[in-house]
Amino acid sequence: MRHRRRIHPPPRPVPDLPPPRPGHNGGPPLDPEESWRGYVWRKKVKQAWKVPREIALRRLARAEELGMSYREYTLEIMERGRYL
Repeated sequence: MRHRRRIHPPPRPVPDLPPPRPGHNGGPPLDPEESWRGYVWRKKVKQAWKVPREIALRRLARAEELGMSYREYTLEIMERGRYL
């Protein structure tokens, strides 16, 4: 049995980019979704939803009084900066 030689597709054209600045390693540009700002945003969102148990239970009780879910009530507090 003979082995067939694989034919690789031609490389995709790279868009014309300005030359790298001094100190740059010449690698590809970073994905904007995975930037430092995105990392900090995800970290702060996670931190905002972490509250002590007592506060979460109090918010849950108040949300049920108002006919809302805990998530909806908490989002209102975060958005308005005051309790309903």
